[in-house]
Amino acid sequence: MWKSACPEPVYRVESCMSAARIAVVTSDAGVKYDVDLPLIVDALHTQGLAAQAVAWDADDVAWDRFDLAVIRSTWDYAERLDEFLAWADATARVTGLWNPAPVVRWNSDKHYLLELAERDVSVVPTQFIEPGGRFSEGDFDQADGVVVKPAVSAGARDTARYEPGRHADAARHARILLDQGRTVMIQPYLRLVEEGERALVFFGDTFSHAIRKGPVLTTPGVIDNFRDAHPGAAPYRPTEAEIQTALAALDAVPSAAAPLFTRVDLALNETRDPVVMELELIEPNLFLASTPHGLVRFVEAVAAESRTTPAQGLARPSDDRWR
Repeated sequence: MWKSACPEPVYRVESCMSAARIAVVTSDAGVKYDVDLPLIVDALHTQGLAAQAVAWDADDVAWDRFDLAVIRSTWDYAERLDEFLAWADATARVTGLWNPAPVVRWNSDKHYLLELAERDVSVVPTQFIEPGGRFSEGDFDQADGVVVKPAVSAGARDTARYEPGRHADAARHARILLDQGRTVMIQPYLRLVEEGERALVFFGDTFSHAIRKGPVLTTPGVIDNFRDAHPGAAPYRPTEAEIQTALAALDAVPSAAAPLFTRVDLALNETRDPVVMELELIEPNLFLASTPHGLVRFVEAVAAESRTTPAQGLARPSDDRWR
């Protein structure tokens, strides 16, 4: 059912051609569990837009009937990556897709961390082991332990941390992933993550809001794909250094136009400097249900984009980006 800008009881989009038609792209799980989804649709309605939540893999969807498709809770994309990327490419050919298909493809594999590092963005040091590649237990030797994860994943799935000296356990985890044909990431465990991970949300190049949450990998040596991905999330005012680190990551995104939405996940390293853990450009939780002003800003960004052509994108402002 459309959330239409037309007066009730007229809900058919054909009867309301003046309202921009927005697909808020989700998944079956997103329809059931994404608390932001109905808020977004209702808020777009109040902006005079005809909005509809649509699963990305729904049958018989004519994506060309939408003026804009905004990816939100496509939570199964990592398990069906080739299919999802093909959908993104096809959808982008017939309507405005945000974030854009090339950005989605780039961000779907965490090798992007190497590119950020090459652009002098402070990131968690990361070693990649490709399928067929060699490694030894020494690769897992870090003072505070290591984190082992696949390069393509979401929500900390198939991820675990290992205490110092548990090299064999970490190597066994890596071998399981490699035998599945998956690239492995090895990162030092940052003890200061226990003071909280920071998630900074941007719309365009403009900082909107942030949260701090508890550590996700609380139990060493355990792969738990049903853990809470955002334990204890609460509003947070980031420091100047955190803002600048996040902006540096955002500036490194290979796109002429700023992404419609971005979440930059940060932690503190051993010298208490912020480093990028992940740069989320596909379907990040934006914490809109708990941040009313964030919901307003997100909807305003979508409404502004609906008034432009897909090629125009969002202008990158030169200042006042995080007031």
